[in-house]
Amino acid sequence: MKLQKASRFALYAVLELARDTSRQMSVTELADHFGISSNHLAKVLPDLARAGLVDSVRGAGGGYRFCGNAKRTTVLDVINLFESIGDDSVSSRDEAFGTDIGQALGSVLDEIDDIARATFGSITIDTLIKSIRRAQERQSRANP
Repeated sequence: MKLQKASRFALYAVLELARDTSRQMSVTELADHFGISSNHLAKVLPDLARAGLVDSVRGAGGGYRFCGNAKRTTVLDVINLFESIGDDSVSSRDEAFGTDIGQALGSVLDEIDDIARATFGSITIDTLIKSIRRAQERQSRANP
């Protein structure tokens, strides 16, 4: 599954900022950290602020910091700010949908979308951050 650029960038920013809620980072710092376009990221962050996930701090030394509830916010919550999973399914735009094969394929694709939504909806930001930390700890133990 491929998420739209805005969804991916939003998840990068939310996860990085949620790692340490006392830290704030500028758009440039976040973009440089992930090797992504600061222009594209700058378009995403105001949407995250409107959703109550990040705060914007203006002025010298300003930036963004996470202010959401990492234990209640799911990956799907962030994705839904920018796209709906399943909007481009074959069943909604393919002329062959009227055929038996098209309907069967559309049914499978709809089921995959349902599974993706359920999976993204079951993973909180907090859970994902804990998973990242565990992986980092395993890696540091393996490479002392």
